[in-house]
Amino acid sequence: MQGEVYNQSICVVMRAAKMYYIDHYSQKDISEILNISPPTVSRILKRAREENIIHFDMPKEFKECLCLESSLKKRYNLNEIVVVPPDLTHDQSPLEIKRTVALEGARYLERIITSRDLLGIAWGGTMYELIKYLNPCRKKGTTFITLHGTIPSCNSMFDVNSLVSRIAMAYGGEKFAISIPGLLSSYKELESLKQSEEISHYFSLYNKITISVSGIGSFYPELTSPLSQLSYLSEQNLSDLLKCRPYTDIMLRFLDADGNECCSDLAKRTLAIELDTYRKIPHKILVVSGSHKAYSLQAALKGNLANTLIIDYRLAANLLQI
Repeated sequence: MQGEVYNQSICVVMRAAKMYYIDHYSQKDISEILNISPPTVSRILKRAREENIIHFDMPKEFKECLCLESSLKKRYNLNEIVVVPPDLTHDQSPLEIKRTVALEGARYLERIITSRDLLGIAWGGTMYELIKYLNPCRKKGTTFITLHGTIPSCNSMFDVNSLVSRIAMAYGGEKFAISIPGLLSSYKELESLKQSEEISHYFSLYNKITISVSGIGSFYPELTSPLSQLSYLSEQNLSDLLKCRPYTDIMLRFLDADGNECCSDLAKRTLAIELDTYRKIPHKILVVSGSHKAYSLQAALKGNLANTLIIDYRLAANLLQI
């Protein structure tokens, strides 16, 4: 008991903890009200935590998100992962989940990009939603470039040229956009284009990209990729592709279960960044939602096509289980 003489009264510790953590008084105000020094306030607040006079908790779903982040980061050797928690007030629709993940993707981008970056962007609904959430007050002067050619058959809002224009406007930066369709009629036509001054310049810029942002499509176990539903692929193209057992698509390229590009005729006719070049990008971000995309995402990770993930809770849980 004699040692207690030198400790602050437990009653003071309780009061200080309530004032700071519940009533939101500043440490300076507590110091004046309780007539103790600011350093003493700091010490007794630490004591309140250590002795469990006051303790903190969070919903189990939030804790699980943090555990998933840690486990997936280690398993896939990721630089960063953000697992977006579910809304605890109601069941979210797939579109609501996509928008929540896109919002976190936008916030993540705003934290990391600088005026020195060259950022490559792909097409898609997730990218469309992400760009909507960018804060125009945080202009960076970043330079942006499309990672592939256009998709004439898709909604113009989701086409990569529209997206790169919008993101460049939001960030007050320069843009480079390929206005040629991403799927060409022949290998010869593709090679001829690559020799042109304009396209060869784009491909030289691909080697200077510092950040990339993309979503992915799903081919396995559910064939929900928009590329399979648009008139981007003919019936014969799709039939031939499915024989190669694709798991996912990214930047108009189709990947098998191990993240290798499917050996189909499409690979030789696609105007897009080469996967070997893409793998060298220092900061490769995938923004993905949908629990059914676990195998698709795993394929992209096996192919070393991402080192940063922004994904939803259910997708993260499924990815850890497979």
